[in-house]
Amino acid sequence: MIEKLAIIGVGLIGGSAALALKEEGVVKEVVGCGRGEANLIKAQSLGVIDHYTHDVGAAVKGADMVLLSVPLGAMRDTLSGIRGQLADHAVVTDAGSVKCSVVNDVKAVFGEIPGFFVPGHPIAGTERSGAEAAFAELYRNRRVILTPLQETDKDALLRVERMWQQCGADVVQMTVEHHDEVLAATSHLPHMLAFTLVDSLARMKENDEIFRFAAGGFRDFTRIASSNPVMWRDICIANQSYLNEMLTRFADELHELAELLQSGDETGLLEIFQRAKKARDRYVDGVNKS
Repeated sequence: MIEKLAIIGVGLIGGSAALALKEEGVVKEVVGCGRGEANLIKAQSLGVIDHYTHDVGAAVKGADMVLLSVPLGAMRDTLSGIRGQLADHAVVTDAGSVKCSVVNDVKAVFGEIPGFFVPGHPIAGTERSGAEAAFAELYRNRRVILTPLQETDKDALLRVERMWQQCGADVVQMTVEHHDEVLAATSHLPHMLAFTLVDSLARMKENDEIFRFAAGGFRDFTRIASSNPVMWRDICIANQSYLNEMLTRFADELHELAELLQSGDETGLLEIFQRAKKARDRYVDGVNKS
């Protein structure tokens, strides 16, 4: 049982965790913290949180579990705000999409990696944001990646793992570096491509007609371009090393595709499409069976 859960950043991610834990009856009190008054009032009215404050230090006082669900660009200031305010039994985890960035911020603020800190990243979300977007089922049958460090206390790790499992998630572990490399390919690159494609088409002279006749495939592929631009700017900058590698590789693949198209190489195009379909079908079948 979590006696007091402090959610710093009450949006889709933090809010959904609070709702899931409340639904399971494993949390007694949830305090929310953020800058937006309207969002916090909405969160309280929806039952996402029990009460709120704009003071991060006050929010974490007495809390036994703290979830930092703020944009990466705000992480260091948030950590500075909780330093010296935590209860002795408190465990702190985060939902940041780039773990190297968060770990570096923790080291900068605390001078070391405290045993109570458990880096984490729920692999779930929608293009919507804010407390109103939160729903209790978000994490069911989805993965949460924890990236514990050598300094991470084992009991703290178990408590965070149990919290996410109570939200319905499948919890896995990997190293900080491997997480950032994998997410650059599977999440950060796709978001960059979606944003860039929509921006490119929007700047074309005939953009009204293009968007008016866009079919389901376009909407499916570009859905994530409706995500929070500030949040994704921070993510891309924070993971620029691994993301640059993926962008370079993808640019090479696009160049190869353009050459096949220019030369009318039907066989080469078909091979790429067939490999892609086989890989995608195998992935979807694997997910559906898991």
